[in-house]
Amino acid sequence: MLPLRNNMELSAQRATGVFPVVMITKRKVTVMVTGSKELIRDINTNLVLETIINQNAISRAAIAKHLGLTKATISAIVQELINKKLVIEIGSDDTSLGRKPILLSLNKKAGYVICIDVGVDTISALVSDLLGEDCSLKQIKTPKNPSDLINVLIQLIESMKLPKGSPYGLVGITLGIHGVIANNHVSFTPYYDLSDLNLAEELGDHFNTQVYLENEANLSVIGEMTFQYDYPNIANISIHSGVGLGIIIDHELYTGYNGRAGEFGHTIIEIDGRQCPCGNKGCLEQYVSERTLLQQLAQRKGLEKISFDSFSQMYEKEDPDAQEIMEQFVKYMSVCVNNVLNAYNPDIVVINSSFTIFFPHITKRIEEALKSRMNSFVKIVPSVLQDTSILLGGVCVAIKGFLGIHNLKLNHIELKA
Repeated sequence: MLPLRNNMELSAQRATGVFPVVMITKRKVTVMVTGSKELIRDINTNLVLETIINQNAISRAAIAKHLGLTKATISAIVQELINKKLVIEIGSDDTSLGRKPILLSLNKKAGYVICIDVGVDTISALVSDLLGEDCSLKQIKTPKNPSDLINVLIQLIESMKLPKGSPYGLVGITLGIHGVIANNHVSFTPYYDLSDLNLAEELGDHFNTQVYLENEANLSVIGEMTFQYDYPNIANISIHSGVGLGIIIDHELYTGYNGRAGEFGHTIIEIDGRQCPCGNKGCLEQYVSERTLLQQLAQRKGLEKISFDSFSQMYEKEDPDAQEIMEQFVKYMSVCVNNVLNAYNPDIVVINSSFTIFFPHITKRIEEALKSRMNSFVKIVPSVLQDTSILLGGVCVAIKGFLGIHNLKLNHIELKA
């Protein structure tokens, strides 16, 4: 049995038709055809592990009832997970009827994961246990020369406070890239060129672990879904150096044919408008990204650069230039949200931007600008996870890859530097 089988590998094996087809509903798992007993056991093991994690504390009998499997099957699988130090017994359930059942929990100290948000200006790294808890954070400047990035990332990871004594050690690294990812490789980045770097291979070889590359907006929506918003259809608009859109459809991340789904910042809103690094003119992110708006404000003030903190102070003091910049943000964000609603019809829209996080009333203004009746019932909210959504989403990706599970729901905690 391979309890740590990669979930993508399982999906590929199912697609071949060689192995049994497993129908999974919310509370049942049913094997429809016969095939490899080892694969069936692997799938059942992953489902048991997923149930233990998402229920936080649960007994063997409750797992059997939840999954529709026999108590003998559950007992055998649980024992093997305990032997592999992935599951621990944490005490008895508080019940007055009969023998008190023993509760099970994931051994969150069995290993640890790292997520790194490779931003255009700043790199943020987060170390986490297998439940997204006991996290520590470190930030550095992004190197100006992309060829230095791999060595900088290696030094960053090795300089962090890494847990000791876990049986599996470092079990996964996720990199959040501000660009397009295809086949675990960078295919396009508008504001820094990483396409010639073999990030996954070189970091994987150095640390002897699996390395996952993912678009930062995709990681952000995974973080929001896992730690905050439990909706089947989520649109997460991430606004930083550019504008990205993370899309969850029926609880699944949607990335499109070659990873370019959600590149909403490169939808054209002004014909023959401002030049964009993607090659087109008039792209959305040339009018609404934080990078663009702060550059515009700096030009108006005759400065080389202005930070968001400086903008915030100007806006609160009702500086005319800062107020006009905010008006532009509201105008184009309203267009952006309207187009997202019409294209995807999500249950909720999450806006992850400093403009809405530090000025919550701006979200209301964007809502009021959406005049269409068909959009009136959609919930629009600012991100609760804020800048950590990318990091927490990357933690989820690495945890699921290591444990071979598909669904993950965790509790949000405050991070420490």
